[in-house]
Amino acid sequence: MPAGKYTYPYPRPAVTVDVVIATREAKPRVLLIRRKHDPFAGGWALPGGYVEMDEALDEAARRELFEETGVKVKELVQLHTFGAPDRDPRGRTISVAYLAFIDADKVTPRAADDAAEVGWFALARPPELAFDHKDILACARQYLREHHA
Repeated sequence: MPAGKYTYPYPRPAVTVDVVIATREAKPRVLLIRRKHDPFAGGWALPGGYVEMDEALDEAARRELFEETGVKVKELVQLHTFGAPDRDPRGRTISVAYLAFIDADKVTPRAADDAAEVGWFALARPPELAFDHKDILACARQYLREHHA
């Protein structure tokens, strides 16, 4: 089917994915990236980015995670969809958040692509975060309380 055959003159939001990588520890840690570019250049954020037109959401989450941190995961849990109109200063953006658990001693994260640095932080007390990522982490903590108590 030709592109645009059934489109309408209606604004379309962008779609992104964000990935919470939590450690399997009594006091879980989360892997964050320091952003290279605006918005929020130099700020800490979850790994993530835009979904390509030809990829599934979970594929985009795995790709972005690997591109920015070098970490590969087998299992991802779709955590929640975040869609506040002002969540991204670049424009209307809907993000699908994922959660994965890893053993920190089995991975060696490295910053790449849009990430200037990677770091482990206490999931309970992360630094100030870009976008609405504090809300995404709050959702991840709630999920952990309900499913891994």
